[in-house]
Amino acid sequence: MNFDAMPNYGEGMDMEGMQGAMPMGCCSNKLCPVYECPEEKVCHRYICYEVPHIKPCNTKIVNHHVYRHTFTPTFSTTEENVVENVYDRKCC
Repeated sequence: MNFDAMPNYGEGMDMEGMQGAMPMGCCSNKLCPVYECPEEKVCHRYICYEVPHIKPCNTKIVNHHVYRHTFTPTFSTTEENVVENVYDRKCC
């Protein structure tokens, strides 16, 4: 819509003065455009990129050889004889 083509009815008039200045007919309810404060809308766009990475992976296998040592005791017996000599000291 071209607002410059619209006639300027009632500039500097109150509502009663504007009603008398408006033309009659089908367009009698149109007023001059009211300019609002500008509004800014922000649209955030995310652009995704696929970045391929090559990462070498090595699997190292460590073999553990565990030797479990068991002991089976074998019992034996030894005997020792101790001899003691006891002398009775008698007075002479």
